[in-house]
Amino acid sequence: MAKKGNRVQVILECTEHKNSGKPGTSRYITTKNRKNSPDRIELKKYNPVLRMMTVHKEIK
Repeated sequence: MAKKGNRVQVILECTEHKNSGKPGTSRYITTKNRKNSPDRIELKKYNPVLRMMTVHKEIK
């Protein structure tokens, strides 16, 4: 049986990629604790298309 808890999977998408005009998207999958951080998270992650660190925000 699967564990029940507050940890959920979230998708992070690059915010600067849309404005660059280059094709594709930069997305990462991670987990977060819904109890400790109920609002959407923002992390600086590497974008391989732009070749730099950019802000990735949680979607959906």
